[in-house]
Amino acid sequence: MADEEPPEARAEPNTPNTIGEAMGATADAALNGVDIDVVAVLGTADLKLSQVLQLGRGAVLELDRMINEPIDICAERQLVARGEVVIVEDRLAIQLTEVVPSSRSK
Repeated sequence: MADEEPPEARAEPNTPNTIGEAMGATADAALNGVDIDVVAVLGTADLKLSQVLQLGRGAVLELDRMINEPIDICAERQLVARGEVVIVEDRLAIQLTEVVPSSRSK
């Protein structure tokens, strides 16, 4: 009868620890100066153009997410992480709660 490995000795699937790992990025110095657009998506709303033109200062848009739902972090329109809004001193910030693995094959 073969000895079984204890559960703690079994290899866990590789999970990324950083956004760079999730996107398959390398530590190549040539990439350090590349600018990318990073967007925090709090939610979305569908409006007709006529409704957008009627918006004014102080207008409130209802978004499709609840206040306790995570927000999406997109880099170049690709989902890379999820997080939550936090306040740091007198500024809004995003605390990452999940890094989304890349869908590209490595």
